[in-house]
Amino acid sequence: MKDDDLRVAWELRKRLTGLVEILDFKVFGSRARGDADEYADLDVFCKVEAIDGELKDRIFDIVWDIGFRNGIVISTLIFTREELENSPLRVSPIVEVIAEEGVSI
Repeated sequence: MKDDDLRVAWELRKRLTGLVEILDFKVFGSRARGDADEYADLDVFCKVEAIDGELKDRIFDIVWDIGFRNGIVISTLIFTREELENSPLRVSPIVEVIAEEGVSI
């Protein structure tokens, strides 16, 4: 992963940590693999204990702000522990990809 991508990911994690209990935070996709082109988005996975609509809106406002200020689109997947452990998501291909190639932040 490039230094700029790592810096943006750390900035996002830091801002979100003050808002929600983060259980896991990873960058995945082309930027994590290091084969992204200049137009690639930054794919971020965030596992939280609990979330509601208002909190999700606040998170996406922060994601947009950081992405805008850094000239990058940040695509964020947010799942709760319950969703990842006790729903069909636990065997979802995207969750498997994140587990395999995700870079923990």
